[in-house]
Amino acid sequence: MLSHPAHLIALGFGSGLPRWAPGTVGTLWAWVAFVVMQLWLAPATIGWVILVSLPVGWWACSVTARHMNVADPGAVVWDEVVAFWIVLWLIAPAGLWGQAIAFALFRFFDAAKPGPVAWADALFKQRDATPATMRWSAAGFGIIFDDLVAAFCTLLVIALWRAW
Repeated sequence: MLSHPAHLIALGFGSGLPRWAPGTVGTLWAWVAFVVMQLWLAPATIGWVILVSLPVGWWACSVTARHMNVADPGAVVWDEVVAFWIVLWLIAPAGLWGQAIAFALFRFFDAAKPGPVAWADALFKQRDATPATMRWSAAGFGIIFDDLVAAFCTLLVIALWRAW
């Protein structure tokens, strides 16, 4: 994890290292980090942090996947981190229960990959590629893209729930 700055970011500062449910642990880390950011940063500043985190995360995910020779390593959780930050930022101010429901919905969409999330996950998969022929930049974007779609689905369900 400490051999390259990209690894530190892509592995969610270590939150992606557990053998069991690294995506869930990474999302929990994102939740805690977001709550801490809210203590010191204005909502607009958090928005800028998220905006910068997207291209930095794409780079970090691409580099880490290439170094691991795996198109979508389970330990890479920056995709969960930045996608869940987007969810929390857009539903704010939400109480603990609202955030917990958002967490459960996001984890459902990210893990089960229904409908549009499965489409997004498959879009950048290079199934027949070898490590030598893999387009790592596309793989890195694909790592993040399906989680952004999962975040969108989460927000859509929350919006429909609020409207109902």
